[in-house]
Amino acid sequence: RRHRREAGRVTVKRVLVTYATMAGSTAEVAQEIAAELGASGLQAEVLPLDAVQTLQEYDAVVVGAPMIMGWHRGALRFLRKRRGELKDMPYAVFVTAMSLTETGEREVEGVAVTVDEKLPKAPANAQNLSFRERYARLSNYLRPILRAGGTAKPASIGVFGGRMEYGRLKWWAVLFAMFIVRAPAGERRNWDAIRAWAASLPQTLQLENVAPVVSRRIPMAES
Repeated sequence: RRHRREAGRVTVKRVLVTYATMAGSTAEVAQEIAAELGASGLQAEVLPLDAVQTLQEYDAVVVGAPMIMGWHRGALRFLRKRRGELKDMPYAVFVTAMSLTETGEREVEGVAVTVDEKLPKAPANAQNLSFRERYARLSNYLRPILRAGGTAKPASIGVFGGRMEYGRLKWWAVLFAMFIVRAPAGERRNWDAIRAWAASLPQTLQLENVAPVVSRRIPMAES
C-alpha cells in the first residue's frame, strides 16, 4: 500500500470512507467517522460509492449504507465488484437502520458486530417472533452483506440508528418502512456510539497511530 509522507517524515496511512445514502443522513455519518479517524492520526477521505475509482491508493476502507428493504443495493454491488481488492486490505462496514430486534447477537458468521445500545428493541415474545421482528434481526440484516463480500470479510461491522424523513424517501421505501417493518420517522442517530466505533477502527484495522491530521471532506452527494 502507498503511504503519504507528511512534514517531519511521519507516515500517514490513508483510509477511504465511502457510502451510499437515500436522503443524505448516512453521508453525514460517513463524514463523522472520517473526522474521528482524522483525530486518530489517519488521513480519511470521504466519497460516495459511485465516485470511487480505485482502492489501490488506500490502506483501508470503510463502507456504509442504510438498511431499507435490505442494505442499499449500490453498497452490495460495490462489495461484489471490489471483493478481489478487499481481500488484500482491511475494511469495515457500517449500517444505519431504524429498527432492530434484540436477539443477543453480537457476531455474525465470525465477524464482530458493534450495535448502538439504543437501537435494539426487545421482541414481544422471544420464542415466537413476528414477521417484522424476524426481518429486523441482526443476522438477517448482515448475512447479505457478508455474502456480497465473498471471502473478503470485514474486520468489524457497526450497526447504528439512522434518520428517516418520509418526505425525502421514494414512495416504495415509505410504504415498506410504514407497513412492513413499521419503523417510525425521526432521528435515531447516536453520535456518541458512532464516534466510539470509529475511534476503535485504527486498532481493528491494524493501522498505525500517528500525529493527528485533518480529514479530507468531500461535498456530500445524495443518492
